[in-house]
Amino acid sequence: MNIMKYKSDEEKMEVALLESKKALDLNEIPVGAAIFDANDELICSNHNRREVDQNPVAHAEILVLQEAAKKLGTWRLEGTTLAVTLEPDSMCAGAIVLSRIKTLIYAAPNLKAGAAYSLYNIPQDPRLNHFVEIKDNILTHESEAILSSFFESKR
Repeated sequence: MNIMKYKSDEEKMEVALLESKKALDLNEIPVGAAIFDANDELICSNHNRREVDQNPVAHAEILVLQEAAKKLGTWRLEGTTLAVTLEPDSMCAGAIVLSRIKTLIYAAPNLKAGAAYSLYNIPQDPRLNHFVEIKDNILTHESEAILSSFFESKR
């Protein structure tokens, strides 16, 4: 069996972008996320499902953290990389720290609710017991175009 490797941050973000497009098709805020193991193999991917599931915590990041933990049989997602198309909010940033994600990569900044740089930096707060490496601005324009098309359709 040929296992696909997602070596670059851009390749990882492409998976999350595909998920964001699925969210757009469901009339959800188009945010997608994907988690990769230490060997650069995809564990799982998902997208926002708050409206579909009528669940306030059904953010893409939370859904993939839950699925990855279930697949791996542990809540400690050490050595993994999470790719998300929009900078995580405080709920998701806290969950990223608690799940011990090694690296967070994100596309677009979240100027109204971002908690991985824009308003707060929860994943790198030295007062917490886990530090997450962050890489931002990965395929930002592609993510912003999808987000803009969604919000423009709401006006």
